[in-house]
Amino acid sequence: MKKEEKTERTKQKILTAAMEEFGANGYAGASLNNICSAGIPKGLLYHNFKNKDAIYLACVGQCFSTLTEYLKASDIGNDFQKYMDARLRFFQEHEQETRLFFETIFQPPEALRAQIADLRQEFDQLNSGLYQKILDSFKLRQGVTHEEAMTYFAMMQDMFNGYFSSPACRDMSFSDRMNSHETNLTKLLDFMLYGIVERGDEK
Repeated sequence: MKKEEKTERTKQKILTAAMEEFGANGYAGASLNNICSAGIPKGLLYHNFKNKDAIYLACVGQCFSTLTEYLKASDIGNDFQKYMDARLRFFQEHEQETRLFFETIFQPPEALRAQIADLRQEFDQLNSGLYQKILDSFKLRQGVTHEEAMTYFAMMQDMFNGYFSSPACRDMSFSDRMNSHETNLTKLLDFMLYGIVERGDEK
């Protein structure tokens, strides 16, 4: 076996154990000792990863990459319901990635926010691309530009995600927050596209 192949196998073994640990306990509760308990010498772990942050970011990168590729292969087109159905299937099939995904949305480690934002760029681009396709299938209201609609989408998405890490959700379990986020994401897009009042009913 070539040295490069052996190194890659070692890294993958560490990442597999780390995904289980971070997926079960999140960033704050995860322990490098628990990762090493999977038969990984601590010296070998530090030879491949500088510290806990480096391992966590590698897991986050793998999570977003796996999710993005899954969605791309799901033949979504510009159908938002197909997109949401594909997300649900992914979360049902990838328990560890699910915890990491939502942690980076709800409670990302403060010192790692910038790195996480970089790692999720492709996923964010996929979301923006889907919204652009949806917008292209509608006639925008007079006075509203495509660029303004996209900016509004980005702002609303950030505020929507921020709500689930706000005091309003402090007493919700992590699981309840995940379920509420996914349930209300479809409603958010519906409100953004169609509004919440009938034009002829203003009082």
